[in-house]
Amino acid sequence: MASARSTSTTESISNTVSDAANYVSETAKEWTSGASKEGNKEVAKGNTDASLTDRASAGLSAVGDKMQEEKHSSAASGYKESAKH
Repeated sequence: MASARSTSTTESISNTVSDAANYVSETAKEWTSGASKEGNKEVAKGNTDASLTDRASAGLSAVGDKMQEEKHSSAASGYKESAKH
């Protein structure tokens, strides 16, 4: 029975470490998406010499970046909660 507990404890620690690593990874992806979103928003606003086509494309990209940012934020929150248990 003692070995079963050791395996459970080892698995638990391994899962916690894995969840923590995934949290860090998802948080980094969230920040990257956020930075990309902000850059695309600036282009879309017309604060650069970008063409109308480039501005429209940047606007669409900003929307996609926002969706990715939210996805990664949600995933990071899930991993953070999982690592606590």
